[in-house]
Amino acid sequence: MYKTTLRINGMMCGMCEAHINDAVRKNFDVKKVSSSHRKGTAEIICESPLDEQKLRDVISQTGYELTAISSEIYKKKGLFGR
Repeated sequence: MYKTTLRINGMMCGMCEAHINDAVRKNFDVKKVSSSHRKGTAEIICESPLDEQKLRDVISQTGYELTAISSEIYKKKGLFGR
């Protein structure tokens, strides 16, 4: 599993977060996506690495600006973080 973190400019409210989340879900096979307008980030959990260029295209089509992408291997923690 992979965790991809996006830095996004332009999100102002919960509806902006929902707009980003919906766009990601419609264009990629993801396990989880969550956005924060306060932090200016979106975190995506998925089985395989995402195509960075496609991510840039999808986010730009929503009207927001994707400024950075970082990916790392994600290891799901069990009960109580073990």
